[in-house]
Amino acid sequence: MISVSDNSVNSTLVETKIIIDTAERDRYGRPVDYKIVNNKIRRAVSDGVKSISLTGIMGQRYIAAAMNEKVSISIDGTPGNNLGAFMDGPLIEVFGNAQDMTGNTMSSGKIIVHGNAWDVTGLSMRGGKIFVKGSTGTRVGIHMKEFAQMSPQIVIGGRTGDYLGEYMAGGVILVLGENIPKQLSPVGLSIGSGIHGGRIFIRGKVEDHQIGVGAKLETVNDDDLKLINELIDEYESYFGQLSSESGFVKVVPSSSRPFLGHFDPTQI
Repeated sequence: MISVSDNSVNSTLVETKIIIDTAERDRYGRPVDYKIVNNKIRRAVSDGVKSISLTGIMGQRYIAAAMNEKVSISIDGTPGNNLGAFMDGPLIEVFGNAQDMTGNTMSSGKIIVHGNAWDVTGLSMRGGKIFVKGSTGTRVGIHMKEFAQMSPQIVIGGRTGDYLGEYMAGGVILVLGENIPKQLSPVGLSIGSGIHGGRIFIRGKVEDHQIGVGAKLETVNDDDLKLINELIDEYESYFGQLSSESGFVKVVPSSSRPFLGHFDPTQI
């Protein structure tokens, strides 16, 4: 069902905003197929709609995948894997949790999640921003890259799992560790394993044994703090004020060849 929630912008009845309700279930209780949902989104965008509200979302995959239009999409529910994959421009706001691979290989745009986002968030991001109010799973930001003025950024309010920033080649990951007890670390093991570009900032406890191969801990500098504060300001504009605690560390590459010397070159 598509219901219109705004007045038409001209006599041709092109709507500026629509609601796509996906709450209906089939006779077996299954949600609307993801292909039907995505076809409705693309049809609306091709008709000139600039703001779309999705309600009743329950695991539908590939929402806004490969879209390059400057469109705003609000999601009520839990979108499935590959939310915003390969997208280049849209603004997506999720009022709920997101599943795996949110922002997979996205080039630009923004994804705001008012809950948690799970494994492999930001996989191979080339640009754009992802803000997560809660926590994320493992391998967040794996193989992020940057080029020229395009630098991807991920901000996580809570904690992450293992292999944060694995094989990272550029961009910024900021973990705020909000509401994580001081005696616990907001990150898992093997942080930055294989990293050869980019920066990871973490607020809270980080110990040497958590650092992955090819990564090292550094103290944040003034330029780092400027960027951190800018990202925190934007985070707070979406989710509200953080606690006043500080204490950031930085994880960066130890070299441009993180696995040099770790393998036996002898031919088998």
